[in-house]
Amino acid sequence: MLRIIGLAALLALAGLLTACSAVKLAYNQAPELAYLQLDGYFDFSDAQTARVKDELAKVHRWHRSTQLPAYGDLLKKWQALLPGDLDEAQVCSAGDELRKSLVAISSRTESMVAELAGTLGADQLTFLERKFAKLNRDYQKDFLEGSAPARLDKRVKKAVSRAEMLYGTLEERQVAVLRRQISQSVFDARLSLIEKQRRQQDALQTLAPLIGGAATAVQSRPAIRSYFERSLHSPNPAHRSYQERLTRDSCKTLALLHNSTTAAQRAKAVETLGEYAQDFRILAPKDF
Repeated sequence: MLRIIGLAALLALAGLLTACSAVKLAYNQAPELAYLQLDGYFDFSDAQTARVKDELAKVHRWHRSTQLPAYGDLLKKWQALLPGDLDEAQVCSAGDELRKSLVAISSRTESMVAELAGTLGADQLTFLERKFAKLNRDYQKDFLEGSAPARLDKRVKKAVSRAEMLYGTLEERQVAVLRRQISQSVFDARLSLIEKQRRQQDALQTLAPLIGGAATAVQSRPAIRSYFERSLHSPNPAHRSYQERLTRDSCKTLALLHNSTTAAQRAKAVETLGEYAQDFRILAPKDF
């Protein structure tokens, strides 16, 4: 739920994984794209559609003025770092910055979700439950079915594709770095699915007492705030430990890949980040 609700604000960051020319277009269309995602979870009525679109437009304006400038600053920082080698801690620091943005987004969208919750009907909660079930089937197909070598190949292919958007074409030895690190990763699809299902059930249980006007927006906000907190910080100590190890593992992989790149590839990465930063300057308020 939090991931989808924050989509309007996070599309700017998602642009970092797409072609530069698509960033401005995606960001400017973020409210409509976010609405379509949300509607796929709740099947909004006409009245709900108008309210949700209005709230998403407000979130988008807030994000443009308060969050977007910081993304440009972060890219400038990384432009200065990319010509040299990186270590695990430096890579993880970028993730910390993005998590701070997610916390800010969750705080900003609390009131929106609280107001929406009271307008939902029991049929929409059933619709949401079915959506979760479909997502779980898709996840199992992608990460749990098929042979282990086939699943590894799929993960490596995706990692290579993302890396090449930044560095350009990877050499065989660099692909080998990714393959080795991914094959040794602490990532456990079953553990990740368990936590995904926990968050889904948490969402359903949080919304159930609030739907149908059973609670006002003011009354709903504490429950929504607590849900957001549990989504960002799992109440399961075992999962928190696993997530921390997985994060460090990912940071190490990215650092090793970067340190294997050539001077030309690093120059390409610096250039790419510069293009993104320019897009963010154009998108941000004029006093950016």
